[in-house]
Amino acid sequence: MDKLQQLVGEFWGILAEMAPYLLFGFIIAGFLSVFISPKLVERNLGGHGIWPIIKASLFGVPLPICSCGVLPVAASLRNHGASPSATTSFLLSTPQTGIDSILVTYSLLGPIIAIFRPVAAFVTGIIGGGLVEVSTRNDLGNESMPQKCEAECCNTQSGQNKLVKALHYGLVTLPEDIGRAILIGLVIAAAVSLALPDDFFAGKLGDGIWTMLVMLVAGIPVYVCATASVPLAAALMTKGISAGAALVFLIAGPATNAAAIAMIWKILGRKTALIYLATVAGGALVAGLLLDYIFTIEGISVSEHLHKGGQSYVENISAIILIIVLGNALISPYFKKKDDEITETGMAITILQIKGMTCSHCVANVTRALQEVEGVNSVSVNLKTGETKVNGAGFTVDDLEQAVVKAGYKVIN
Repeated sequence: MDKLQQLVGEFWGILAEMAPYLLFGFIIAGFLSVFISPKLVERNLGGHGIWPIIKASLFGVPLPICSCGVLPVAASLRNHGASPSATTSFLLSTPQTGIDSILVTYSLLGPIIAIFRPVAAFVTGIIGGGLVEVSTRNDLGNESMPQKCEAECCNTQSGQNKLVKALHYGLVTLPEDIGRAILIGLVIAAAVSLALPDDFFAGKLGDGIWTMLVMLVAGIPVYVCATASVPLAAALMTKGISAGAALVFLIAGPATNAAAIAMIWKILGRKTALIYLATVAGGALVAGLLLDYIFTIEGISVSEHLHKGGQSYVENISAIILIIVLGNALISPYFKKKDDEITETGMAITILQIKGMTCSHCVANVTRALQEVEGVNSVSVNLKTGETKVNGAGFTVDDLEQAVVKAGYKVIN
């Protein structure tokens, strides 16, 4: 019982420390989702040269999109005329961080790493995009220009509707996507903090490049959420992992996984996929070594740099609110209607079974791709089952399947 109480205490301490920043990050992410749409990004990433690459990386850094959600967005960017180099830059910078993970990083790991992390994401995006630009110069003549924004994507909403939509995304939709991962990360972090003695890894792995290589190998093949990985990184640092090694994990984990690499291979080709993987690995190691160097020359102690101490009233109240938000995110899907309402027009309903959707971004991408098919009136997507209902006339099943495939998913029926 004592161990359980200690585990709960560790869990609450980490939760309270990150709660004010994560809640604020959720809200900011909601407003970004309203004011920075995929169409806006698409219109700015066409053409060649360094400027589209820089813009793509800059667009990607604050967006709260994970490595599973960014792939179909990247496929859409590519289909709408974004260059391979700009698409790669966006793919590299986006999943590594977001406004929510930046604020959580500040709360648990301090300002230096909180600044260093998005800068590393931005720089690796530019480097990877630049390498792809150089390697695909012979294909410039085959590139298409981005499509103009159609009327339906440029329609405006009232300020009140935008506010409601932003808050709903930030406090409902986004927590539904990453809430489970955050809670799991908190439990693991609390368990590591409780079970392992201080400086445990310092004696086992030591400092320098070898520890970073271990973190790199651990992070590349598996999916790690950019926000949920921060508590685990903080726990590892208290047990002897250097700040640079933790940063390697924070870069490589969110940016890569086996499914992401396979999809990049399919969307952009073998050469670009290899450049992507090499950029993540090389960028993570260089960033980690540089961060450790900064900590060394400035005489910064990792344990002192980590935020510790008792919880304030603001932190405890924020933690309670965050628990409510995450709890709602976990249970609300079970109370939703199994089949969303679809517009009744008297037209036929076509049902597709779509594989590969993992979050709300995936649902939005599939919906948008299908709505762009001529004749489609409305679309209803069930994320849990993959069943998608399309209402309309004047199109074929092949038309719908092609739209889904172009968006980066599979139709299995």
